[in-house]
Amino acid sequence: MMTYLADLRRALRGERREDGQILVLALGYTVVLLLLVSVVVSVTGIQLERKRLANLADTLALASADAVDETGFYDGRQAAAADGGLVLTDTDVATAVGEYLSTHPGLLQGLGPVSVVEARSPDGRSSRVVLTAVARPTLISPVTNLFSGGVTIRAEASARAE
Repeated sequence: MMTYLADLRRALRGERREDGQILVLALGYTVVLLLLVSVVVSVTGIQLERKRLANLADTLALASADAVDETGFYDGRQAAAADGGLVLTDTDVATAVGEYLSTHPGLLQGLGPVSVVEARSPDGRSSRVVLTAVARPTLISPVTNLFSGGVTIRAEASARAE
């Protein structure tokens, strides 16, 4: 009864009770915090996919650097470089990348659609592989799907044939 009369006196004087005002502030901070966490988790997921794509590019570059036609080299059908090293052609690199991807399909699991942008030998001694994929953010993909199909990530690697 006493609190009712105190509330009535405050209402007559034009004063407002402030009970529950902190709840609105706490809810606002909670929403902002949840949005921040979802953005951080999604960006971290994209970064992890980029690292996996870079690892795949490194693997393909190493595999293609070892793709020298050794039989042709030892038979004398393939010429040696001026310093006596092995010669690597664009066709060797592209073929090796395609064969490696077809024999190891598990490397593509968990990544978006991967495309080989470049697989060539720029100097006849090294291989260069460039890959792209589309990463879909983990928690905010419904928002990003409104504007695009995901985030395009790119990885490039090179390896030298010795």
